[in-house]
Amino acid sequence: MLKGKIILLVVISLLAMGAIAALLWQRWQFRQTMNRLLHMLDTAIDGNFKEESYDESLYSAIENKMRDYLSATETSNQDIAAEKDEIKQLIADISHQTKTPIANLLLYGQLLAEQELPEESRRFVGEMNKQGEKLNFLIAALVKLSRLETGILAVHPEKQSLQLMLEEVHGQLLPEAQRKNIQLQLEPTKEQAIFDPKWTAEAIANLVDNAIKYTPSGGEIQITVNAYELFCRIDIADTGIGFTENEQAKIFTRFYRSAQVAQIEGLGIGLYITRQIIAAQNGYMKVSSMPGQGSVFSVFLPRSN
Repeated sequence: MLKGKIILLVVISLLAMGAIAALLWQRWQFRQTMNRLLHMLDTAIDGNFKEESYDESLYSAIENKMRDYLSATETSNQDIAAEKDEIKQLIADISHQTKTPIANLLLYGQLLAEQELPEESRRFVGEMNKQGEKLNFLIAALVKLSRLETGILAVHPEKQSLQLMLEEVHGQLLPEAQRKNIQLQLEPTKEQAIFDPKWTAEAIANLVDNAIKYTPSGGEIQITVNAYELFCRIDIADTGIGFTENEQAKIFTRFYRSAQVAQIEGLGIGLYITRQIIAAQNGYMKVSSMPGQGSVFSVFLPRSN
């Protein structure tokens, strides 16, 4: 009887030890699998993922699925990189191939304009030069837009003063405002924000140029800055023609032009480029407007990373 109990206790002890050993083995195997999965993810994040072979255990089935997924993702990323390189080369080719012919057209047009021509011919030459300049601007804008959208041209935002950048924009567009008898005012500011001065100046200049274009003679444009906890807001407020609430969702799309400005020169991509530039710097834009009561375009730039 006693001997039987001892044997039973030994069997139970062996079973318990076996169960503990099996549990520890499974935990060790699980931890090893998790470590390998973490290693696979780390190498994928670093862009150094390489396929490796695994056995077909239950846990390794998960590893194999993860490997297949990461391999497909790596292949997709390589395809995207190759496609981006092709687009980059295409953009470079377009820019290079169109630059010389357009420059020649403009040059010949200027030479013709210096000749003694009948009045009607001079009018035709003037229109040719005008269209040539428009084509030159369009090609440059499309190339710039393509580079922004594909990430070929990157912004490099740093914390710096807004005043210098805004003064540059103000000085650049003040002569055009004065030609139209429009007051262009810049309110001084000591605020700083995180932005790329070159690209942000271009974005703000697009907004100010639009304000000048759509504000009648005798109007006013004001550039002001307000600081909040997380963002600095740059307002470009004008007394121009304004637009309806329904149009506010459309004006930032490519090539959109309102019917009421169809007679005014423009391509309809300035606001789209502006929004792309601001978004690339972790900023955003808002607009408020009423027909006949002017518009306020607001650019929000982060104050810290």
